[in-house]
Amino acid sequence: MQKRNFLVNSATVLCATALLLSGCTTTPMSGANTSAKKQEIDTSVNSTLARLSSTVPGSRELVNKARGVLVFPSVLAAGLGIGGEYGEGALRVGGKTVDYYSTATASFGLQIGAQSKAVVFVFMTQEALDKFRSSQGWTAGVDASVAVIKAGANGDVDLNTVTQPVNVFVMTNAGLMANLTVEGTKITKLKMS
Repeated sequence: MQKRNFLVNSATVLCATALLLSGCTTTPMSGANTSAKKQEIDTSVNSTLARLSSTVPGSRELVNKARGVLVFPSVLAAGLGIGGEYGEGALRVGGKTVDYYSTATASFGLQIGAQSKAVVFVFMTQEALDKFRSSQGWTAGVDASVAVIKAGANGDVDLNTVTQPVNVFVMTNAGLMANLTVEGTKITKLKMS
């Protein structure tokens, strides 16, 4: 009974926090807060890309071939009937951060619990990257078809089968996640001046 109460309370707190944080992204940050936040995000992005390349063979080559890479190092997900996800990350073009973004997703249905995951969007064509960057708010599956990358039987990413303009890696502490969708994930540019 205590475990159930803990899970319910944790999921509720995480969901409420995620929804509260998603509302905070519309307020521009300024001064030292902006600089510290950018540095925090960039450091987490570096760690996530290093972990991806060390745990998923073939991912480094794919990231290097990409026109742009959008990395959300920590997307918190929580749910109890109604769920939500929220995270902040950076878009890298040519290995350099060009913009900062938030991601948010809402879901409904039978769900309970909380988890954290890293999400890495890989833009393989200039057209897909340009469309993403020029949008006011981009939604996976609506504004572009997004393919979730899965490792093959040998654990490597088969670069010949990655054919979509936008692909995504989803990682937990246990490794690359399979059998999930990012459809409906909303991505919005953070206002950091």
